[in-house]
Parts: sequence; C-alpha cells; structure tokens
Amino acid sequence: MKKVLFFFLSLAMVSVAALSPLAAHADSTPGDVIVTLGADLTEAQKDSILKEMNVDPNNVEIIKVTNAEEHKYLDKYMPKAQIGTRAISSTKITIGKKGSGLSVSTNNINYVSDDMYLNALATAGVKDASVYVTAPFEVSGTAGLTGLIKAYEVSTGDVIPEKQKQVANEEMVTTANLAKKADIGKDKAAGLMTSIKEKMAKADPQNKQDIEKIVRDSANELNINLNDQDIQKLVNLFDKMKDLNINWNSVGDQLQKAKDKLSDLANSDEAKGFLSKVFSAIGSFIKAVMDAIASLFS
Repeated sequence: MKKVLFFFLSLAMVSVAALSPLAAHADSTPGDVIVTLGADLTEAQKDSILKEMNVDPNNVEIIKVTNAEEHKYLDKYMPKAQIGTRAISSTKITIGKKGSGLSVSTNNINYVSDDMYLNALATAGVKDASVYVTAPFEVSGTAGLTGLIKAYEVSTGDVIPEKQKQVANEEMVTTANLAKKADIGKDKAAGLMTSIKEKMAKADPQNKQDIEKIVRDSANELNINLNDQDIQKLVNLFDKMKDLNINWNSVGDQLQKAKDKLSDLANSDEAKGFLSKVFSAIGSFIKAVMDAIASLFS
C-alpha cells in the first residue's frame, strides 16, 4: 500500500513540474540570457540572428514565438493583415541587476520604436532587463513584445497576468498609431506615454475625468495636438491600466531612459517656441487690457 501511495505522490509531483515550466527559472540572476526566435524563420536566418545577438545556441535557452501567439495579443488592436501570417521578429532579453531599469535597442524594426517597447514592457511588469529586438529584414516589430514578455516569464518565473499583457500590447499599438501622424512622430508619441505615467504616479486619478486632465496636460506640455478621438482612446487605455492596480512608481523606476528623453523633448526648441507663444499671447492680452483701461481716463 505504501509503495502504491509513494508511486502516485511521485507521479503527482512530476505532473506539477511538467505543468509549471516557469518555476525552473525562478532563480534567475543578473546576466542570464534567453532568446526568442520567430517560428517561421529559415534555418539560415536563425543562424544569422543568433550570430547578430552574439549568443551560443548551445549555452542559451531558445524558445519559439508563433504567429498564432502574435495574433492572440494583437488581433484586437490592429488589422490581421498588418500582423501577417509569419512570425519573424526575434528577441534577446538579458536580466539586469535589481534597480537597473529597462533598456531597449532594435534592428530592422520600422514601426515600433525603442521607447515604445520600453513603455509597453514597463506596463506589462517587466523589470530590470536589457532588451534587443531584431529581424532579418525590415518588419513592423509589433510581435516583438509577445516574445519579450514570454522570454521574461520563462527566465524569471514571474507570471504576468493576461489582462496586463493585453493592455501592454494595446499601449504599444496606440502609441505607434499616434506616431504615424506627421505632427507627432515616434519620439513625441512615446514621450507622451511616459509623461502620462509620471503624472498617474503623482496624481493617483480616481476616474476618467482625472485621467483626461492628465492626458491633456501631458499633450500640452509636449506641444502635441490631439483630437477628441485620440484623447478618448488614451483615456480608455489608461483607465484600463488604473483598474489593473498597476504600481506607477514601480513603472516609473523602469523608465529612466525614457524620462531622460522626455526631459530633452520638453526642453527642445520646439517646446520652448510653444511656451514663448503662450507667454507672448498673455503679454498681448495684458497690454490690450491696460490700453483699454488707459483709454477710459483719456
């Protein structure tokens, strides 16, 4: 009887281990590397990308990302035709020291910028890692986030909630769509997201009205003209984030590089020019008022 019981206990333990692949990597340390490769790459392309990443396939864990996984997280936010039918984007994630924050670099990615990945990864809960996204030829890069989140989960053992993954992907696509507008561009679009997150951390908004004020204030500070539809999309997006109880201070800690760029944007000649116009308009208004008052006594 004891032997039978021992057998079933052993079987149960093996089954739990088989169903919990993330647990094996819970003790990840700084310097650990994991790579994701698009499942539809040719063997030659895989070899080329691994060389580009400077990794030895015999010493690094490699996981595949399929086109089905890409569609799972992106179908709600962009046309299926834009996602395509092949998984090509590949990623390398290197675990950093605690408190080191996130850094991102890319190659052959023409739609999603480094700072867009940075923001979306922070929203998803990815922490303290150096990230690289690449492809053998130019691609949009929208599927790269799927691979990065998957790699981070496998490497650290942290399971990111599905709703948080969805919101991170929605944020990435929303930012990329804003960036397509001629008067915004990639830097400003990503900067807007960083600014909104900073204000979310400080203000702790309670409702959509509070979030809308944050969105409008951030846009004004960066001299970004948003139409009502854009504002509503951003309000709805950050309202979803609010409901996920995201730790905005923790998110901010991961975005130092993006915040540095945000500071540069805020101090740019264009932004200063905008402020100059505002102050000039105020001065003109005051002068007009004073002239009107003076005319009453003349």
